[in-house]
Amino acid sequence: MSWILLVIAGLFEVGFATCLGKAKESSGIVTTYWYSGFFVFLTISMLLLVKATQELPIGTAYAVWTGIGAIGTVLIGIAIFKEPADFWRLFFITTLIASIVGLKLVSD
Repeated sequence: MSWILLVIAGLFEVGFATCLGKAKESSGIVTTYWYSGFFVFLTISMLLLVKATQELPIGTAYAVWTGIGAIGTVLIGIAIFKEPADFWRLFFITTLIASIVGLKLVSD
């Protein structure tokens, strides 16, 4: 169950990073909505991370949480914010995914 909570926490990290990106692109009251979303996603992500670390090693949990957030945010950047998707960027994202899977395998 802790691993599931950790993955969900990582997805909420992607959410708060996405809200920051959208807030940067918006103006007026819409910016306030994006920043409000940021704080909601941030709070949920942190609470789930805290819950997951009650059973998982902190080093592993934090690395997986930030990895999921980084991978998801890069993919959102490519899909929504039109960031580049060149070979090296995708190569290093792939190595990050392999590292997260490796941490999961050696942490049980």
